[in-house]
Amino acid sequence: MTYLGLLIFSGSKHKRTAIKTARYFFSMLTFSLILSSNAVFAEQRPVFNYLISIDNPGSHRYHVTLETSGWQTDTLELKLPVWMPGYYQVMDYARSVTDMTAKTANGQELKIIGSGKSSWTLTGVKNKRFSLDYNIETYRRFVANSYVDEEHAYIVPSNTFLYSENYLSSPVTVILMSAYRDIATGLKKIAEDPITFTASDFDILYDCPILAGNLDSFPSFKVNGIEHRFTAYKPGTFNAQLLMQKLQKAITYATTLMGDIPYESYTFIGIGPGRGGIEHLNNTIVSFNGDDLVSEKALNKTLNFLVHEYFHNYNVKRIRPYELGPFDYGRENRTNQLWISEGLTVYYEYLILKRADLIDTGTLFSNLENDINATENDPGRHFQSLVQASYYTWEDGPFGTPEGTEDKSISYYQKGPVMGLLLDFTIRHATENRKSLDDVMRYLYREFYQDKQRGFTEAEFQQVCEEIAGQSLSTFFEYICTTKEPDYASYLGYAGLQLKKEKDQNNVHYRIKRIEQPDKLQQQILKSWLE
Repeated sequence: MTYLGLLIFSGSKHKRTAIKTARYFFSMLTFSLILSSNAVFAEQRPVFNYLISIDNPGSHRYHVTLETSGWQTDTLELKLPVWMPGYYQVMDYARSVTDMTAKTANGQELKIIGSGKSSWTLTGVKNKRFSLDYNIETYRRFVANSYVDEEHAYIVPSNTFLYSENYLSSPVTVILMSAYRDIATGLKKIAEDPITFTASDFDILYDCPILAGNLDSFPSFKVNGIEHRFTAYKPGTFNAQLLMQKLQKAITYATTLMGDIPYESYTFIGIGPGRGGIEHLNNTIVSFNGDDLVSEKALNKTLNFLVHEYFHNYNVKRIRPYELGPFDYGRENRTNQLWISEGLTVYYEYLILKRADLIDTGTLFSNLENDINATENDPGRHFQSLVQASYYTWEDGPFGTPEGTEDKSISYYQKGPVMGLLLDFTIRHATENRKSLDDVMRYLYREFYQDKQRGFTEAEFQQVCEEIAGQSLSTFFEYICTTKEPDYASYLGYAGLQLKKEKDQNNVHYRIKRIEQPDKLQQQILKSWLE
């Protein structure tokens, strides 16, 4: 444990006093453990060491100190991200920054000028070690915003850590000092020090939120020797053993489907009651309240949510559109392919639960019916394609037109899984059930993530689907880039299914039914799809 770690954990009675005292020592020590082992490196290029201290959580504020050195220019621009990867909306994080000051190791104050809505310029930094201090004010509980109070702290890295444009590949060290008992994060620990963490670069840093408080941990499990955990703040009262057993079955199937486990360990981090979840490489942040798990239906809904966020570790964090990485943290990262990243993930959350024997066929059909009904009763379907919904989510939001405005948009969360279903059946039919959308996902994972180590373009996604199918799929992809209504009868018919309509005064309600006397191929496709 570092000196700072000893200082904080020397006694809970004096923790808040220790936090204030530690700020002074922090400015002198400048992470001596890290810098002493990287002295030559520190002289050659900048070093980023952050201290988060929470000594008055009732103020809903936390303090950040950046200790840095190794700058070879006199002027430095530091920026705060304007968005959080996984949440495709511009966030006004900079408005939460207050009381920014900077000074050198010998106490000389440095000039700071706001150089943009989310950036600050410092002068006089060449060959100097200096500290930059600022507060982060927190306003509301939300999965994409930081929030602190007397009982817990949820730290969103994009809402917290400044970066320099040309040094996103630099390693980072973070110390969290607070009176909270537990810390959960995807960041790596320094040895056995419970409050000091590292990231190999800023992409990893921004991918690892931090939750601190009096946290509960559910029974962990292993899949192929890899540990999976669930740690949560105020998780409520429920059967945690049952939830984790079901999660283990789902994750076991998902990893078998993809043929690889790409992380050293995985953690579900529950930040308390609320809405929303955001995926990361080795963890996911989820709003979670076990008190809601009072029925099998409620448990299934929660499993859908958790499996969705988990499967994102494959689909979007590793299998990703070309535009989603390397990230530009200073502006929107638009792509036409969120219907793949989000919509197909919804589709696979349904399939994983069914194939892991956690839901029955009726529940699977019901999940898909909900998306079909939402899509077909949405007036926006006449105005916006899936490609456009993906691109304009930064304005429209992920669920389409904001309430109170004319509905001219759709949700890729709803139409995306519907088109995933039809694409899957198309490939199965074209190959006489020898191939499926599963093969497409595995190919994208192997070819682009593992081999090329990059994302795929729109053209490449269609090419992969056509290569797997062994034929042109241009007719199908018209449904993706236009508002043309899908030919449900033909595509569902490939698996011996059909849509039945029921009308009322306002809407048409659709139900998925089996056709009478399906042929052999239809029976084979339906059977293998369900299994």
